[in-house]
Parts: sequence; structure tokens; C-alpha cells
Amino acid sequence: MDSRFDIRVFRGPDIGPWLADVARLRVAVFRDWPYLYEGDFDYERDYLAAYAASPRSVFVLALDGERVIGASTGLPLLDDGEAFRQPFLASEIPPDEVFYFGESVLLPEHRGRGIGHAFFDRREAHARALGGFRWTGFCAVDRDPMDPRRPAEHRGNDAFWHKRGYRRREGMTMQLAWDEIGRGEIPHALTFWLRPLEVAP
Repeated sequence: MDSRFDIRVFRGPDIGPWLADVARLRVAVFRDWPYLYEGDFDYERDYLAAYAASPRSVFVLALDGERVIGASTGLPLLDDGEAFRQPFLASEIPPDEVFYFGESVLLPEHRGRGIGHAFFDRREAHARALGGFRWTGFCAVDRDPMDPRRPAEHRGNDAFWHKRGYRRREGMTMQLAWDEIGRGEIPHALTFWLRPLEVAP
């Protein structure tokens, strides 16, 4: 990873002083494909505060000096909303065995420098340290690859996620609504990606 950047890990309420910076970053990054999110700072700040209320949550920040250029989150799946747990009820994977990775956001000019791997490394290590989890996972928005709004230069994350050992779980899909640019609030399908969490040696 590029040594110019500092990766810091915060647990639960310790993220408090950084919440506003992370909220602003999320609003900026989520405007782009594939989310096309018409973000709201107050909503994002409140959303992150609810995450921080879980004492077992984790926030991983990428800093350039004291400027937040990237952020990644995680918490036990049981501490998240019911919509995120629903796809597991008909699966062989108990929700209480899953540590859920929330969204990772990183400014475009800093991508491809190893920060994404650092986000996964730190969150997986946090889940192992907590104990009791057999899986880590996240959900990704499903978009039509032929959608005309998809930028020609866009490169998806599927290959990166596969390299990290994550596999898309067909059928484990949830619905989540958000304000999309130019379309208002509409539901979106998101599918889970999971990997077994091996015990640290």
C-alpha cells in the first residue's frame, strides 16, 4: 500500500470526532455509478451515528494527513437492520455467525493503491478478534451492465472481491430504497457476497 496514507481503526463510539468527515465523503462518492445516490449529509451522519452505537462496530479510515480520503465500516449482522438479516433466514448461514461489512468509499484519485485491501484486512481482523463469527460479507447493488448511465471507463469490483475470497450468493438478495439522481426514491436490489472467516493462526 502507498505509504503516504495512514490507515486508522476505530471501534464504535470512538469514531465520533470523524463522523462529519465520513458523512461528507459518503455523499460525494455515492453520487457516482453504481449508486447514483442523491445524498443527504444529515441522513448520512445519523446513519453513521447509529452504526457507531454498536460497541462491536468498526470504522477504518484512510487519511492523507488529517484529510479523510476513504472510509469503511462493519458490524455484527444482528446489530444491523432487519432488511439485511432477511436474506439469511432461508439460508444455511445463521445471521449471528456473520460479521457484516458496510460500504467502503474511496476518492477516485486514490484507488488502485492498496487501500481497498487494507479496508478488508482490518475489518476481517476485527471480526476475528471479536470471536464468534464464521463468515464475513457485504451486499452489492445489482445494476444492468448495459445501463446507458454506466460510464464507459467503469471497472467493477467483482474480480477484486473474488481475489479476496468472496463469492456472490445468488438468491440472497435484499431490497433497499434510496434517492437516485433524477429519479427520486426507488427500490434497489442488492446481493450478498460472503466468505468463510478462517481463524487466525
